[in-house]
Amino acid sequence: MPRNTLTRRTILAAPALIGAAIAPREAASQSIKVLKTRSLLDVAVLDPANRISVTDGDVMRAIFAGLVTQKSGDVWGWDKDLAVEIEQSDPTHIRFQLRPGVAWSNGFGEVMADDVKFSYERMADPAFKAAYRTDWDFLDRVDVTGPHSGVIVLKRPFVPLWSSTLPAGSGLILCRKAVEPLEGRKFTLDPPATNGPYRIKKLDPRRSITLERNPLWTGKRPAYDEIQYIQIVDSNAAEIAYQAGEIDFTQVPLSNVPRLRKSPPPNSRLHVAPSLAYWWLGMQSEAGPFADIRVRRAVQYALDVEMILDGTFLGVAERATGFIAPSLLGRRKANKIVKPDPARARALLAEAGLARGFKTNIGVRNSTEFLSAAQIAAASLAEIGIIAEVIPFDAGQQKALAGDKNGRWKEMGIMISRFTMQPDPSWATAWFVSSQIGEWNFERFSNAEFDRLHEEAKGELDQAKRQAMYERMQDILEESGSYVFLTNGATASLHRNSVKPALSPDGQFQMWSDFAPA
Repeated sequence: MPRNTLTRRTILAAPALIGAAIAPREAASQSIKVLKTRSLLDVAVLDPANRISVTDGDVMRAIFAGLVTQKSGDVWGWDKDLAVEIEQSDPTHIRFQLRPGVAWSNGFGEVMADDVKFSYERMADPAFKAAYRTDWDFLDRVDVTGPHSGVIVLKRPFVPLWSSTLPAGSGLILCRKAVEPLEGRKFTLDPPATNGPYRIKKLDPRRSITLERNPLWTGKRPAYDEIQYIQIVDSNAAEIAYQAGEIDFTQVPLSNVPRLRKSPPPNSRLHVAPSLAYWWLGMQSEAGPFADIRVRRAVQYALDVEMILDGTFLGVAERATGFIAPSLLGRRKANKIVKPDPARARALLAEAGLARGFKTNIGVRNSTEFLSAAQIAAASLAEIGIIAEVIPFDAGQQKALAGDKNGRWKEMGIMISRFTMQPDPSWATAWFVSSQIGEWNFERFSNAEFDRLHEEAKGELDQAKRQAMYERMQDILEESGSYVFLTNGATASLHRNSVKPALSPDGQFQMWSDFAPA
């Protein structure tokens, strides 16, 4: 088990990662305006229906457009994008009119209302099995009423439509003529046609992706000629690259915030935003010792969450009461298990026939904050006889294991995860319904009441009733024993004084078409 926050692997990896950041310097010496920004994960999937991470989303928003787009700034909201008119005429009908003359790349003609129909109905089609199909679960159909006009028809009211579906990745529009002929109607890193303000210039897997202005784009002209999105997995290595002048914008670890507030790098600004993301410790519940709820409950009582947060984030992050952030409807007032109780944890293990403890693992993303949190959690577990080895995952490996059809998901005992989300509580619960087992539901949690409440809450117009539903769902998660809520945290980033960033209100998403030189 690793003993130090910065492992030998991390230290050895840092020069290579910084080298990746140095590689694109050639463009900076030319007259074009280049923004160099850090990607914390590899770009994996550029299909909006099956995107995996924030990294994928940042790129997709630049190369694809939707009817509307998310606003940058401090307040959640949306602006028109490809729609010149869009209106919800009643709870189940949204009429839209597209801007004419928007071209697809690779000679696929003009963006039409039929492309909107194809994009949204494809994602909603149960047979397509889109990872983000829940964003369009309530879609009945899209009626095309003219070359550039149509009506989105819902089966019933869908509250998150304007906050986490249309302005987000699930609202991006694909080209029917280009995508429909593909095998399975799917693509990963090679979109056959794009329609956004940028296009892909160069993709160097596991290192960087370079975007350039799309000459066919007829909307607002982006300020930067090129975006160089450079993969640097470890946050401390990213700060080193920033200090060396090799990137202009990067997220930094929360544990570094106190130091950076006192002494930021020259000609730089620190930006800290309240996050909607959520960190948690989870246990898969179908195999091995964790199939026994008494063992999972023992882990819940053994963990000192405050110690994990203090050791990992140095007092910057507050403890979460669930998956839903304080700023959103649905937040719980308190956890059911408030403080550690090692004696009760040992008693539960004894009841499960494991009084002498057992060995397991804690899987985490291979970065400083995750490794630190896992090591502190392992120390708490050791006090009750559970010896947990910390296993770093490479990007995407955790999800690949969770979905392995040959049962390799059984290799995951405990895991510490972090999901980002959109500004609606349904995005906090969507990934833990039974149908997500083998995809994002790493814990293989299944509860009929939870599934029912999740579906009902998406269409509940009474805010008080909706609040109660989400509180109950988080109670169910904690009562299952599979979850220990850690923090919603915050998002901290550094940028040059010469850059005016455009971020989502939680600081997570980079809206590159709105970035500008300061």
